[in-house]
Amino acid sequence: MYRVIQWATGGVGKAAIQGILRHPELELVGCWVHSADKEGRDAGELAGEDPVGVTATTDIEALLATDADCVMYSPLLPDDQVVMRILRSGKNIVTPVGWVYPDRQSPAVAAIEEACLAGNATLHGSGIHPGGITERFPLMVSSLSSAITHVRAEEFSDLRTYNAPMVVREVMGFGLTPEQAMNGPMAVLLEAGFKQSVRMVTDRLGFDCEPRIRSTQEVAVAVTGTDELIVPMEPGTVAARRFRWEAIVDDQPVVSAAVNWLMCEVELDPPWTLGKLGERFEVEITGDPTVSLTFKGLQPESVAEGLIRNPGVVSTANHCVSAIPDVCAAGPGIKTYLDLPLIAGRAA
Repeated sequence: MYRVIQWATGGVGKAAIQGILRHPELELVGCWVHSADKEGRDAGELAGEDPVGVTATTDIEALLATDADCVMYSPLLPDDQVVMRILRSGKNIVTPVGWVYPDRQSPAVAAIEEACLAGNATLHGSGIHPGGITERFPLMVSSLSSAITHVRAEEFSDLRTYNAPMVVREVMGFGLTPEQAMNGPMAVLLEAGFKQSVRMVTDRLGFDCEPRIRSTQEVAVAVTGTDELIVPMEPGTVAARRFRWEAIVDDQPVVSAAVNWLMCEVELDPPWTLGKLGERFEVEITGDPTVSLTFKGLQPESVAEGLIRNPGVVSTANHCVSAIPDVCAAGPGIKTYLDLPLIAGRAA
């Protein structure tokens, strides 16, 4: 039985607590929270479950002193110093907020590796997109093809179901002017993870790519205003965004990762849509033969359901939780999907 601390109880954190409680090899033994209003509450109740006898705390020192094998680390933004403290305390980390395929030459990454060795601990970056759709699943499927010329991983999502108004407006840029959105933090926040994903695929498949990953972003604006969405929108403000990251050989993309976010049911200029297949994730390997997959079920069936419990958020948490036994069994250091056994879920 592996003893697990859940670090942060946002959407992913709550789903992770549920996943830990359901996993036959895991035991929840601690819970870190950011806000004082969650301090002292039962972790199970914070996740919408029955009480489990684990009290949430803001006390980092107390959690570092807790006997635990692993931390499921899922704050909104990572803090390298906190991560290193957790690793030095001898606790493994699984996280959806970075380190999917880090640059081993980076001083910041080298410091994380040193912390892993000091604590005899492992750090594994996971998630869904990035953290699965963009690299783990394309690499698995690529073995079915030869002479591969292009790999594409792409998300098509309706942002009406993302129930975090502050994040949707201030971070994602919806409801802002195009200039504000394009100069906002979203591209930078996404960039590190998706560039790592693209680089993992290019390295593993052996493409002789240019060092730079090409990044592009576009916006579409609302034709008419509305106050009926998760954030209010005036005419001419951002109601859809596209991001793309590409590895280049001879000026041609060979590996692409893309995000398409739309506030659906809003008339857009340009008139983007999700297409006939609706919300989905796509993976396509162009080679002999060309193979494509469409992932459904990672987005909610309705806006109302998504505002209550978004399956993409739940899947992100599950992908991390499912990795905990393999991460705990691994040697110290940063371990990617290329270093670990095949990660699988568990039966009910």
